Amino acid sequence: MRSRVNVAQAIVAPLPWAVMTTGLVVNEITKPAADVKTPEVVLTSLAIFFPLLVLRLALVSFLHPGRRTTLLLLLASIAAWSVGSISVNAARVDGQTQFPAPGEWLFLLSYLGMAGYLLRDVDRRQSRPARAWLDIIIICGGTACLASLLLVTPVRAVSHQEGSSLLLALIYPMADMILALVVLGQSLLQTRIDRRKSWMTGMAFVLLAVADSGLALQGSATTYDFGTLSYALWGAGFSLLVAAACRPAQTVIRAVPRSGDTFVLVGAGVIALAVLTVRPDQTLGYYMLPPAMLTLAAVGARLALALRDANRANDAFALSQTDDLTKLPNRRAVRAWLSEGLADRTPLALMLLDLDGFKEINDSLGHRAGDTVLMLVGVRLREAVELPARVARLGGDEFAIIMRTTDEIELMETAQSVLAELAKPISVEGIEISPAGSIGVTVAGPGDQDGGEVMRRADVAMYQAKNSGLGAALYDAELDEFTRSRLKLAEELRRGIAEGQIEVWYQPQVDAATMRVCGLEALVRWRHPTQGVISPVTFLPAARRAGLMGKLSESVVTQVVDDLQARHEAGVDLNVAINCAPPELLGPTFLPHLFAAIDRVKVPPDRLVLEVTEDSFLADPQHTREILLELRDHGVQISIDDYGTGFSSLAYLRNLPVQELKIDRTLIGDVATDDRSRMIVASTIQLAHALEMRIVAEGVENAADLAALVAMGIDEVQGYHIGRPMPPWQIDAWLSERAAADRELVPSPSAASETELDRPEQERKESR
Repeated sequence: MRSRVNVAQAIVAPLPWAVMTTGLVVNEITKPAADVKTPEVVLTSLAIFFPLLVLRLALVSFLHPGRRTTLLLLLASIAAWSVGSISVNAARVDGQTQFPAPGEWLFLLSYLGMAGYLLRDVDRRQSRPARAWLDIIIICGGTACLASLLLVTPVRAVSHQEGSSLLLALIYPMADMILALVVLGQSLLQTRIDRRKSWMTGMAFVLLAVADSGLALQGSATTYDFGTLSYALWGAGFSLLVAAACRPAQTVIRAVPRSGDTFVLVGAGVIALAVLTVRPDQTLGYYMLPPAMLTLAAVGARLALALRDANRANDAFALSQTDDLTKLPNRRAVRAWLSEGLADRTPLALMLLDLDGFKEINDSLGHRAGDTVLMLVGVRLREAVELPARVARLGGDEFAIIMRTTDEIELMETAQSVLAELAKPISVEGIEISPAGSIGVTVAGPGDQDGGEVMRRADVAMYQAKNSGLGAALYDAELDEFTRSRLKLAEELRRGIAEGQIEVWYQPQVDAATMRVCGLEALVRWRHPTQGVISPVTFLPAARRAGLMGKLSESVVTQVVDDLQARHEAGVDLNVAINCAPPELLGPTFLPHLFAAIDRVKVPPDRLVLEVTEDSFLADPQHTREILLELRDHGVQISIDDYGTGFSSLAYLRNLPVQELKIDRTLIGDVATDDRSRMIVASTIQLAHALEMRIVAEGVENAADLAALVAMGIDEVQGYHIGRPMPPWQIDAWLSERAAADRELVPSPSAASETELDRPEQERKESR
């Protein structure tokens, strides 16, 4: 039903314009004909034109129930106008119609309806309607005063009319101008969001005002004498008004609703004062003095409201910058001080103090005791610093101190003296407490423009002090994980994942007994468009902080499975190991994506080895067990990565479906020279074999370590002595070259090559 109505509305929309144009053309053509009366042609056109407008409004009101009342109000207004217009033109068929006509009240009623329509047809309501109405009255009144000077005087001079005749000649154009001014006021106050609709509506009333003014300026105000141009203006005005009303309501806010600009309000008041100063004669005074007096009264009321708001704002501003509990300045005041200092380029430093153990005080003694501690700490801080230093409470147990210096030695000395003063005992409910805290210090640099950035750096330094246990610490950019450059790196990584810049490299694994290649480990790399290949050590922390590990893991899994299928089809049958961090392993999306990728390419699932760290079992043992069992049900092998660096409990080795243990490089590096390392590795190998698990040694960097591991019975080895991580196209060539060497059981001499990117101390297994 709605679709049919929508189609009907679209069909009806251009018809009023067509009818109006056709009627005017026929009217001009038939004027010379003696047997055709012009009013009959116009009357026929009006009888079709106005019903079409009413029909369109009725259809749109059906389509938009929320605007139905508003649209029906305009529909009634146009219906009243159409009845009045048809009656006036019908009377003209037999001769001239006296002004005012019997149907004049219908026109007046129509204007009241259109005024009500404009007041309802807004996109947003003002939060302070009293101010909005005063602003509209001032804008309309001031412009009405100006219009009266430009309109009333010439009409009176041309028509030579006085009293009620002049009033009736002016009432319609004045009403049109007032309605146009209402639209202007609403637009200035930004309660109308749709600018095009505002222009169409305002122009509609301007066209009506021009048509009505033309009638008044004819100089014959006792009878109606319409010309073709007047009909065209009236028709265009009503067509524009209806077309604007039928536009859909706007929901996108492009500007904040506001009160009238000071310039507009003052300008309206000046114009009204000028009208009163001119002191028009008694006849013109009837039309010019009332809007001028109303405008001045509205301006006075608006100024009174503004003065009251200013007084309240001053009081509220003072209260808004004061902490209720300690009576110290608050966070808002600190931001204001920082902004002022940065703007003046004065030496500036910020200290942030966070109390240690304050939560325990609250939990043990109650919030009233906690409030007492905060008030006493505020007193101590004021006593610990000298002017011009400023002390404030940011909220909770955080305090701020602003210093007018950039001397880092002086700042650290001040911080230590503050901590010493703070540590003096205070008595709270009969208990002596020695508060302690951590202070972060940062200096505002010449390039700082934002106080929020200075506060952020001080906050980072404060946590550095808390974590280090030093009590006070200067901001260190190297320890800041949330610098702009790192945030930029995270955004570039997000874009890089979407644009396919993530690559999977592979490091070979060989069977220790035969020295044949038996598997590959997938390692992630980022081929940055300007920085080249980036190691995972650089970008994985940013990926974790930005929540990108899930998408990164999915990208790696997709590439690994596709490469595995390609090698399988080429006759290369190797295992491929994929690293998986606990958050992704325990998350809801990684496993479904992995299983879907396996099913998509139909690769043997037992050729995939998922490497999980011991942290996974610490995070959620029961959930981890369920996930690993699900992996085994799908045929995927499971390896414990970095074995020996975690808690290394034997319980999960007994209870979980694990096929492989991977000894961490920290235990492998000294296996040839250190007896204790050799004993740990040998016992681990024996344990794995007893549990029917294979064991892999990673980080084999030299022939001596390799020989020692082989002698101890290691199953598989990997490391730079065997082969470095390589991109897919290079690993495939390496495997082809190695195949010949494997047949002779001779390790590849080129395997020991290294690049600066892949040095062992940088390659920390931060991969997927």
